[in-house]
Order: sequence, then structure tokens, then C-alpha cells
Amino acid sequence: MVTLAEVARHAGVSASTVSYVLSGKRSISEATRHRVEGSIQELGYHPHAGARALASSRSNIIALMVPLRTDMYVPVMMEIAIAVATTARQHGHDVLLLTGEEGPTAVRRVAASGLADAMILMDVELHDERIPLLRAGDRPAVLVGLPADRVGLTCVDLDFEATGALCVDHLADLGHRDIAVVGEAAAVYQRHTGFAERTLQGLRTRAAARGVRLIHRPCEGSWESTAGTVSRIFDERPGTTALVVQNEAAIGPLLSFLRQRGRAVPEDVSVVAVCPDQVANQSAPRLTSVAIPAEEMGRRAVDLVMTKLGADPSAASPGVHLIEPRLTVRDSSGPAPVQLPAP
Repeated sequence: MVTLAEVARHAGVSASTVSYVLSGKRSISEATRHRVEGSIQELGYHPHAGARALASSRSNIIALMVPLRTDMYVPVMMEIAIAVATTARQHGHDVLLLTGEEGPTAVRRVAASGLADAMILMDVELHDERIPLLRAGDRPAVLVGLPADRVGLTCVDLDFEATGALCVDHLADLGHRDIAVVGEAAAVYQRHTGFAERTLQGLRTRAAARGVRLIHRPCEGSWESTAGTVSRIFDERPGTTALVVQNEAAIGPLLSFLRQRGRAVPEDVSVVAVCPDQVANQSAPRLTSVAIPAEEMGRRAVDLVMTKLGADPSAASPGVHLIEPRLTVRDSSGPAPVQLPAP
């Protein structure tokens, strides 16, 4: 195993100079820094993590709290987590994975132990119990999601309110006046999970502004629950001509159920989904959708964390960073069918 002293001899500098190059604690001339970095690369030197942490008071670890819930669509969460891990490595950091079920306990453990230099929290609720601990602590943190009170916090997320509005505008422009929302599982709304609540707010506000009738029904996502939810929607609102789906697990069962009932998409009923592009493109028919930019959210969260850990405090000011939604029109949405008057 290559030692720091061997790197120093190879580069023709002192061991302290190599240490300063690694830590960045002192200014080193460009030529010397390049020589040391060349020796590090040529010899394959890797600083000892424990020694580096003692020397710099940094662990070079980011704690990521990921929700592992049965009522959440795990592939999207994992895509965000993978983006966090790969981007962190580009910055020379590793990721410590924590499960969302630990809640405030995990935040306390990370803060008290110094396990990580910073935290990234997912599955953010409007009144999240973890947030007071973040505000009281000294660990930099970034939220993937928006709580109700964002003062002093740094957040990144898709603009879900604008997402809901975009779905209504697309369907209203096609002449639809009765829209139903097939939502997430009931537990997601009971927890007041931010993304679901904000999408619903955007849908309702824009529907009212456009003179569109809108109903929302939670759905567990199984075949039975999806079939029951859609049946109830058409029983309650026989004139429904469009469905907005924010539940990736329900998409397949919903399209299958519509086929079984003889309702053609989009001739009889249009379907717009909030889901990853991969899900939209693999459906039959291909779905008009607003994409979930999971990779971008994970990457931006790490970039914001690294800014907070940097040397310029002014560059790390709190704030909300929203990603503008993008609706892609595919095969599942079309003009509202003509409603024949009752005889």
C-alpha cells in the first residue's frame, strides 16, 4: 500500500506539502500541486479515510435518507439515490444510506456521531418531524421535496403545483370538462407528503380557473384497487372524459381495465400521467406525461450540498430550487368525445 511519504519522495516535496494538496488548507503553487497530483495518480495513492477525517474534521460522507415504503414507487426513489451516489463520488464523497422509517431518530444519530458531513432528505412531508432537528443542528442539509415552512431550508424538487396545472391545461385545451385524478395510495395523503399534496393543489386551482370539474380518488395501485377506483369514478361522474394518473403502479392496471370495459384511449377517454418517461413510453398506448426528473433532482441535491460544504458561505444561502415541468404529448390524449344529449 502506497504511503503519503512515498508520494512525497516521488514528487520531490515534503510530506506536509502532499498533505496540504490533499486537504486544501494552504495555498500551493500550481506547478507543485500538479506534480503532487501526478505522483498520486501514478502511484495509485488513496488517503486513509480515518486519518483524513481526523486531519480535516470531515468524513467525506453524505447521509441520504431514502423512503422504503410499500406505498411509494421505489424505482423513482432508487433513481434519485443512484444519482446522489454517482454525483457524490464525482466530488470525492461516499453516501451513507438511511431508511426513511427511522425519521428523526436517524437525524439525531447522524448529528451526534459525526457519521456524515451533510444530509440529503427525501420523502419530505408538509410538516416533517425531521426539519426542526435540521434547523437546530449544524450539519448542512438539502431536502428533495418541499415542506410547508421552507424558511432557512435548501430544497430541490420538481414544481409539482405547476405539474398539476400543466395537466389540466393540456386536457382543457382539448375540450375536456370532466377530469378525474387517480392518485397515490391513501397513506401518502394521510402523511401529507409534499409532492402529492402540491400536485393536487395545482390540479384543483387550475381546474377552478379553467371551469373544469375535477374529482380526486386515492388508489393503492393493485389491479383490484385500480379497477374499483376507476369504476367508482365513472359511476359518480359518467361524463368523465379524461384521467390524470399520479401513481405509477396503477398505470398498467388502469389501461388494462379500460380495455376490458371497451373504453378506447384516447377516443373515449384521455389519460395523462405524472411518471418517468420510461414508464410512459413502455405503456400501450404510449402515455402523454409529465416526466419525473429523478436524476436531475439527485444531482442538484448533491451540488447544493457541496456548495454548502465549500469555502464560500455566501454561495450556500438557503432557497427553493424548482425544476420546471415538461409535458410530452404522446398517444393517450386527444380531443374530448362529443357528448350526445340525453333523449
